[in-house]
Amino acid sequence: MINYLDKLPRRSKRFVMLALDVVLLPLALWSAIALRLGEWLPNVAGLYWLMLLAPVVAIPIFIRIGLYRAVIRYMEDRFVLTVLKGVTLAVLLLLAFSVMTGVGNIPRSAVVIYWIIALLYIGGSRMIARAFFRRFEFMGDLAACDRVAIYGAGEAGIKLAASLHAGQHSNVVAFFDDNPDRHGSEIGGIKVFSPTKFAEVLAIEAFSSVLLAMPSASHKSRQEIIRRIEPHKVSVKTIPDTLDLLTGAAKIDEIREVAIEDLLGRDSVCPIPHLIDRCISGKVVMVTGAGGSIGSELCRQIIMLEPKCLILFEMSEFALYQIEQEINGLKSRFNSTAEIVPMLGSVTHQKRVEMVLRVFGVQTIYHAAAYKHVPLVEHNLIEGVVNNVFGTLRVADAARNAQVETFVLISTDKAVRPTNVMGATKRLAELILQAFAGESGETRFSMVRFGNVLGSSGSVVPLFRKQIQNGGPVTVTHPEITRYFMTIPEAANLVLQAGAMGQGGDVFVLDMGKPLKIVDLARRMIHLSGLDIRDETNPGGNISIEYTGLRSGEKLYEELLIGENVSGTEHPLIMRAEESELSWNELSDVLDRIDAACHQFEYEKVRDILLEIVDGYQPQGEIHDYVWQHL
Repeated sequence: MINYLDKLPRRSKRFVMLALDVVLLPLALWSAIALRLGEWLPNVAGLYWLMLLAPVVAIPIFIRIGLYRAVIRYMEDRFVLTVLKGVTLAVLLLLAFSVMTGVGNIPRSAVVIYWIIALLYIGGSRMIARAFFRRFEFMGDLAACDRVAIYGAGEAGIKLAASLHAGQHSNVVAFFDDNPDRHGSEIGGIKVFSPTKFAEVLAIEAFSSVLLAMPSASHKSRQEIIRRIEPHKVSVKTIPDTLDLLTGAAKIDEIREVAIEDLLGRDSVCPIPHLIDRCISGKVVMVTGAGGSIGSELCRQIIMLEPKCLILFEMSEFALYQIEQEINGLKSRFNSTAEIVPMLGSVTHQKRVEMVLRVFGVQTIYHAAAYKHVPLVEHNLIEGVVNNVFGTLRVADAARNAQVETFVLISTDKAVRPTNVMGATKRLAELILQAFAGESGETRFSMVRFGNVLGSSGSVVPLFRKQIQNGGPVTVTHPEITRYFMTIPEAANLVLQAGAMGQGGDVFVLDMGKPLKIVDLARRMIHLSGLDIRDETNPGGNISIEYTGLRSGEKLYEELLIGENVSGTEHPLIMRAEESELSWNELSDVLDRIDAACHQFEYEKVRDILLEIVDGYQPQGEIHDYVWQHL
């Protein structure tokens, strides 16, 4: 029957509801009189005309207020107000007609009862129809629905369950919550369980996913929950965090993969106000490499600190367009008055950079432009040196000439005893700034050194995720390879604060936390996708892990300090390292020689000079540059 009604044309469905109202309204009046008189079969001989008149008065009103235009299965709760208005008008008109014409001697108290019953009949009929249609549709698709559990039975979890129910794509079968007071209770017919019963409930309900509905939970709490869920064969997903929900950047029902930050991140340390503001608020700020992973996050955080002007300096037109659109969106959302200036250009073009600095009166530069992908730089040695070394030299020299107040270089842990060209070029870039700082001038040069950032363009995280989605294998270079990890927002935030502490020539090192084996990261990502690892002990698993060998220039372990001389700063996660340095007179001759070798494409000579000048540089094997290999 429901199936037949569901297939009726829209016009026919409206006629069915209208016909039902024609029957229900006289029935409501009859029921009201029966209740008023307390009789099962009241004498309504004098009220037949009034009972026939009830639908004649009400139906035009219902048509006028749009009661028959509503699609029943998608009716919202506010349609109750429409029913209330329509029934009330209909009852009042019927009463007025009865009083003025004397037709029907209906008891006055029965009118109130009629109004209540008419509301129940008219509104209830539609509620019942909506429930049947939705239940029928839901039951038809139930086999295809994902069975999910929600971890978190608070406000966020309840809203998420309601959204999933309305969407009819997921069937919520259980809640889990850490609060003992909620255990055993039911929310919308769904029982709340203790997390200690996770395995037991999983065996009974056979859900395939767990949705974390804890937007305000700390990283530590999330990590503990994920650690408990990880051994079970279920995928883990999450809703956006509180900040995204409050700013409107995301909605409660936007289900996401568990961010790698939830696995490796740590609770953030509140920024120190006078540090975060010092070089930005009310100033003209420029970010080189503004479209890159770190550069773009620096721009996002800088615009929140109300600079006078933010200059986005980027070589890639597409990357510049993307970051300009995003930053302008943030500017509008937070009512920022900062001017946003997108500038195309290369950091190796000193005249271009210096003109931009002078025209806009730049006061602070964050130099994030660099080639960072280790194997690519290893195979493009000359371009790596030109961009990373001479790009830094040109921008720093332009900043000094334009009397920029603060210059901050974004460096890397790979600059410490490097085994690759990228690390060697970044250490040479640090030496340039240290030498500049030793010269007289108004610009304060400093550098901030840190390890891998999660989700950057060169990170293993997006690679692993893609490999898992494709069914594997997940490729790891070596079973013992370890890396430090930090989230991009945390790294950018600490860079902004470190730069404010610079006095000239400072090498700041960020506290990266504990290093992690890459293979352990791969295992956790596989498990949290609801899959098993396929190996000798589990040949029936879903995803295998394959070891491909260390890539060109890759180290097993990364370091953050060249020496042991390190001191704390006023920020608990920022240290100041005392590193060896060269005077500008010593360094300038070396730079002239390496510049000449680059212009002549003398690969061996370039590497020999890097070996000579960069302390601890130990390249692995022969020169790997693609052009050199084909000479």
